[in-house]
Amino acid sequence: MANLPMSALKLLNDRRSTPSRQLGEPGPDPAELRALLEAAVRVPDHGKLVPWRFILIRGDARRRLGDLLAQTTLANNPDAAPAVVEKDRDRFSFAPLIVTVVARIEETHSKVPAQEQLLAAGCVAYNLLLGAQQLGYGAQWLTGWAAYDATIRAALGVAASERVVGFIHIGTALESAPERLRPDVDALVSEWQG
Repeated sequence: MANLPMSALKLLNDRRSTPSRQLGEPGPDPAELRALLEAAVRVPDHGKLVPWRFILIRGDARRRLGDLLAQTTLANNPDAAPAVVEKDRDRFSFAPLIVTVVARIEETHSKVPAQEQLLAAGCVAYNLLLGAQQLGYGAQWLTGWAAYDATIRAALGVAASERVVGFIHIGTALESAPERLRPDVDALVSEWQG
């Protein structure tokens, strides 16, 4: 029993972000995707508001979204370098599945502050990362300018009152996910003495 808590933390300690450009086919099958989404929504949710929803981007829709990103880049900056435009065109073309997590915030809710609603949606996005890894897939949580751009948001059907929390890219890791230097926990902890 004493070893159980530490082994249970292995999932968290093993979590890595696999760069979206290193994700390929296959992605989750329909049953895995359903299980992943069902697990992802098991988050703290003050007031049971369910302040999030999902937009799935896969198949040819990834290319269409990339084309829209390229067009928007050029509309916003006609002098954009061709490499920048192509990077935006390719942005959603690697992972076979992108789950867009959208926060549906009730800004004036009488009991649940907007921040708590946003954090709940963020927990959903994080659960997608953990769940994808547990299923044997790589994943990366990205936002970037597309998450905030009015043209892209409108094309995705994101209402003015909603926020894109992130695009969760999920697929098979083509390379091992890199480890990075992690923060020194001791430097982050203080203890309040009253």
